[in-house]
Amino acid sequence: MKRNIFKAFPAIAMMLLLASCSDFFDQESDHVIYADKGHLGNATDTIYSVTGIMNKLQVISDRTILLGEVRGDLMDINDYTPADLRDVARFDIGDNNAYNSPRDYYAVINNCNYFIANADTALKNNRNEYIFMREYAAVKAFRAWTYLQLVLNYGQVPFVTEPILSNADANKDYPMKGIQEVCDYFISDIEKYATIETPRYGTIRSNDSRFFYFPIYILLGDLNLWAGHYKEAALNYYRYLSTRNGTNSAYPISTNSVSWSANDSHWRNTSDGWSYNSFSSETYNNYSELITMIPGDSIPSEGNYSELRNIFNGLNNEDHAMLKPSQYMFDLSAAQPYCYLTVSNDVVYAPQGLDDFQTGDLRLSSVYNKYRVSGSGNVIIISRNSNEDNYYISKYATRNVHIYRRTMVYLRMAEALNRAGYPRFAFEILKNGVNNRQIENEVIPYYTADSTWIRQFDFPNTDYVLRTRGNLTTENTMGIHSHGSGWSSFNEYYVLPDDTLITDSLMRRDYQIEKVEDLIMDEEALEFAFEGYRFYDLMRVALRRNDPSYLANRVYMRRGTDKVDEVKAFIGRDLNDTRNWYLNWNDQIGLGY
Repeated sequence: MKRNIFKAFPAIAMMLLLASCSDFFDQESDHVIYADKGHLGNATDTIYSVTGIMNKLQVISDRTILLGEVRGDLMDINDYTPADLRDVARFDIGDNNAYNSPRDYYAVINNCNYFIANADTALKNNRNEYIFMREYAAVKAFRAWTYLQLVLNYGQVPFVTEPILSNADANKDYPMKGIQEVCDYFISDIEKYATIETPRYGTIRSNDSRFFYFPIYILLGDLNLWAGHYKEAALNYYRYLSTRNGTNSAYPISTNSVSWSANDSHWRNTSDGWSYNSFSSETYNNYSELITMIPGDSIPSEGNYSELRNIFNGLNNEDHAMLKPSQYMFDLSAAQPYCYLTVSNDVVYAPQGLDDFQTGDLRLSSVYNKYRVSGSGNVIIISRNSNEDNYYISKYATRNVHIYRRTMVYLRMAEALNRAGYPRFAFEILKNGVNNRQIENEVIPYYTADSTWIRQFDFPNTDYVLRTRGNLTTENTMGIHSHGSGWSSFNEYYVLPDDTLITDSLMRRDYQIEKVEDLIMDEEALEFAFEGYRFYDLMRVALRRNDPSYLANRVYMRRGTDKVDEVKAFIGRDLNDTRNWYLNWNDQIGLGY
């Protein structure tokens, strides 16, 4: 039996009881570790096993973010980027690259397989309640999420759903499955557990353990989104939002934003209620932005310490961050017209060319900070346009790796609704926010034949109060674009794309779907920059459109439109060939060449 302490839970001394899959793809070793139990039938076994799986998730947490961000268009390398990360940015990720280790994913999967095969889910207490069903559902979700990360990065993977406990098991030929097959399998595998609550292990090291799980409704949304089942994806995201705080509860998008201060005619001062609530706060309540995180250790010597703070923040790494925002990110942010509503209800727009990269959308300037250190050792924030090279990205302020947050659910619901044929519904989420009144007035009149289906999305007006001129004290919902671009509801430049010259209604709808999808992708960049979603977002749209250039052209614009050839030479691979998007390992996993 292999024992492994889950570092984030020292008070409980969690040990891992399950077989390791670390050598599953290692042909140079015959070493296989066996589990010594054929059942998990008591609370101790079950809790130890679940937290052991969490331990394995810690190992893949950093690469989940880095593989999703460094290959995209919103980040670039600098003089301090380590070789392995530089190779990730170049799409040249060899077998020995630290971020190319499929065995770490299979270590999670094999532990999940063992638990699923051996947990006694039929066991009941004296109140006739199933004792271990919460843990069973949580492990099903761990496995589904891990397989999704694996197949998104490798394109095609050996598919194993039974525990590997012997050399004979390890040497079997397992079927290879791609993204569609993996998604369809796990949709069927987990959907029956969507309403089961997560385990409750209380507060561990100041973290509420409810953050440590992957909500099945969100997973079902993601799996259906990748599989192209757009109506089901949208409904599952909605089901999470409407049940997150209990049956028929509310989980509004909130009005946290970065905005120019009222009555500041010189455009000097901003008010930021967005960045702290989105990234630093790890307090669980009915309005928490954070949904899921993988807990990390507090010091490097503990073994599962996240390096993300060191990679993204010079403050934590001798004043040298290892990655930087791309020029494309700055250009996209600056291109957004910022709409300002004065105290006298006049609509004005912030000027172009403001200092500190505060032209346009303010979310980038909220989280990207340049600084210098004074002689006394104090950190002084300075102009972002200065020549100082010290900077930090405040999205990485804690030791934990954030995976899901509330705004992500809303934006992915918008993406699914748009592709399901309702671009006006999707655009309302971006521009105004949604409640039932908004849906009845601005959505249903354009899709009357589908009104019954649309009304499943129930956002009661009393629970979802849209921001207007007259309710600044009771509002709790706004369009997501308003998080950084001002009052989007009054922004005459931020409107639903349309082409009235297209007379065919279906062609006009398809035109709107594609254009709204472009707006959603821009919004995901503005909202989620550096959080690890970007490459997968670009991949998903490119595959959906059967247009690899959608991803390739954006990645090539990392350093701006005038340096596309420079980035192409740096990458050295043709990203219009989808095979170059995926990792390969030892000719055993991946799409191959």
